[in-house]
Amino acid sequence: MDFLVKSDLLARVEIALDTMRDFLRADGGNVELIDIEDDMTVKIRLLGQCSSCSMSIMTMKAGIEDAVRRAVPEVHAVVAIKEEDFKLI
Repeated sequence: MDFLVKSDLLARVEIALDTMRDFLRADGGNVELIDIEDDMTVKIRLLGQCSSCSMSIMTMKAGIEDAVRRAVPEVHAVVAIKEEDFKLI
């Protein structure tokens, strides 16, 4: 993926994530953008309470992924990287 295209996509995804951060912080959590793969999969990491919350899958799919895909229609999927997987990157 071209550097300028990726930079633009990363910025747009960050803006979409910013729309969710107040809700996440209210429950003691947050989200971090890790990368966008060439296949247009966005990788994120759930932080704080979100990383261990039993509702994190619902938050991911109904909240974060929906916000990102509405703001950046080029994105095909949003996946959360687990803490143990993140250490391998």
